Amino acid sequence: MRRRLVALLVPALLAVAGCTDAGPERAPTTRDEAARSRPSPFADCSSLTTDRPSTPRATPAPGGTPLPELTLTCFTGGAPVDLHQIRGPAVINLWASWCAPCRAELPAFQRLSERAEGQLTVVGVNMRDTRSGAQSIGEDFGVRFPSLIDQGEALQRALGRKAIPMTVLVDANSQIQHVDVSGALDDARLAELVRVHLGVAVPE
Repeated sequence: MRRRLVALLVPALLAVAGCTDAGPERAPTTRDEAARSRPSPFADCSSLTTDRPSTPRATPAPGGTPLPELTLTCFTGGAPVDLHQIRGPAVINLWASWCAPCRAELPAFQRLSERAEGQLTVVGVNMRDTRSGAQSIGEDFGVRFPSLIDQGEALQRALGRKAIPMTVLVDANSQIQHVDVSGALDDARLAELVRVHLGVAVPE
């Protein structure tokens, strides 16, 4: 009886607090092949490592740690992206289609990318997912910001965090100022994190 109760409670707790473990390994399927034939909903990654015009903003907080020296593939293809060369300020969101809190918060990240355009960059990192699952989420939820692929959880290991969703706030000097693993974020909480840790005021 106790074992049955634990088996029922664990999935519910993961859905509320966030997914603390990655989904199962998944082999490529015919759905993945079909997804490759459709246009990607995500933007390409070519702009992630290029300088953006300077815009007036508050001074980012001092300190921080550098982004890990990892190279990840862009969902749309093209040249791989050196993560530590991403130009800040940036908000990096680790997500997967099988993670319920990730799906809940993705629309807020899309709205952030639109409202703060020119002030910061929103970047997705899709974790241990099928291509068809990730692409369907992008299409259904209208997610357009660039997304990288991390099938081996390299970024989680480099950051020493296992939880997903995870949000990494990177300042104008490409230094990590905060890592949030509190669960699904909404518009207000995202705007607060960006203001406090990056010094960027998100327009209403």
